[in-house]
Amino acid sequence: MQKPTLPKGTRDFGPVQMAKRNFILDTIKETFRLFGYEQLETPAMENLSTLTGKYGDEGDQLLFKILNSGDFLKKVTPQDIQEGASATLSKVAEKGLRYDLTVPFARYVVMNRHELTFPFKRFQIQPVWRADRPQKGRYREFYQCDADVIGTDSLLCEAEIILMIRRVFEKLGIQDYSIKLNNRKVLTGIAEVIGEAGKEGPLCVAIDKLDKIGREKVEEELLERGFGPAAIQKLAPLFESSAENISEVLTFLEDFLQASEIGLQGIKELQEMLQLLNSLGANQEHLVLDFLLARGLSYYTGAIFEVKAHGVQIGSVSGGGRYDDLTGVFGMPNMSGVGFSFGVDRIYDVMEELGLFPDQTLTGSQVLLAHFDGKAYGYALGVLSKFRAQGIRAEVYPDLTKMKKQLDYASKKGIPFVAICGDDEIKNETIAFKNLETGEQESMKVEDAINRLI
Repeated sequence: MQKPTLPKGTRDFGPVQMAKRNFILDTIKETFRLFGYEQLETPAMENLSTLTGKYGDEGDQLLFKILNSGDFLKKVTPQDIQEGASATLSKVAEKGLRYDLTVPFARYVVMNRHELTFPFKRFQIQPVWRADRPQKGRYREFYQCDADVIGTDSLLCEAEIILMIRRVFEKLGIQDYSIKLNNRKVLTGIAEVIGEAGKEGPLCVAIDKLDKIGREKVEEELLERGFGPAAIQKLAPLFESSAENISEVLTFLEDFLQASEIGLQGIKELQEMLQLLNSLGANQEHLVLDFLLARGLSYYTGAIFEVKAHGVQIGSVSGGGRYDDLTGVFGMPNMSGVGFSFGVDRIYDVMEELGLFPDQTLTGSQVLLAHFDGKAYGYALGVLSKFRAQGIRAEVYPDLTKMKKQLDYASKKGIPFVAICGDDEIKNETIAFKNLETGEQESMKVEDAINRLI
């Protein structure tokens, strides 16, 4: 008999893991709804025409394609096979598993734009699939947890994203973390000021290594990436800046970027976002203004966020930013929005490593109905119904067997209480209520047990 296995890069989640994951997801959902976001779900599969060309050549290679049903080779000719995969693919596969939640969201907005009320605030928590090489921390199937506001330029949305991140982390018990902020326009301005307009991508990749390899090595890498000596010299103030708090960093940037109109616009947007936070009664705790933070350079046009938990060797646990043209690829241009995502799997790892999951995370049965014989079994079924009618999570042991086996079952499942039913209990209309943690057992009316458990 063949031993069952899982596809590489996928995982099972047992009851314990699911209880912990749901604790995280329920906290996130509650926060999203508190801020006016509505839940959306899209199909696991999309037409390949929707997915291809949206993630670059590398992303297209990582799409899971779904073979057409039936004889999927019926449209393929010998010439197609000679020409290779590009000529064959469209004839054998018309659909693919979604690669992320952003493109399906853009497709949904365009298809439903006449029914939606803008600004449209949505959140989406669903699995995505990538045909990547599995390795530690990287899976072929994993969950994304996105929230976006589309149809507004208001920086209030950015301020509220910061508030949502803070609330979720507070509820989860994660206290030591930083929310790094930047603006795409600031990065553009830096490249302009040093005379290398349009090269902010390679610039940030090199400078991001400053703490690891030192200034001299960073400057060598910049030379290798095509930056001239004069441009590197103009970067000196960035390397030498001693500004720490947000106010000092903003003052430094205003001086450094005074020759770049777009750079100054980025600073203005950061200042306005911070002013809105202040108007919302929030301080700047956990906020770090990192003027070299670069992510999503191919699509973010304004604010950029990245969240990291401290004290653990885990990458960013949340991130996002503002984009100007999410729906343009589907024929609906100039639809501005801002969004971010929680990395549920990474947050799980952080909480597990720091021991932050509460003992009450598991939501199994609160009480097991145990019985000595068939007569007691029938009595236990009546008690079971009374428990459940009051919203108490309860179950009855389904087989007639020894009491020890029933108690062992409750102990292994982590059920804290057992309601034992026998002849005396039937006669007196009571139960023997046993606390498995302390070993204490007392006879009581069913109503009293219900009050104990509610």
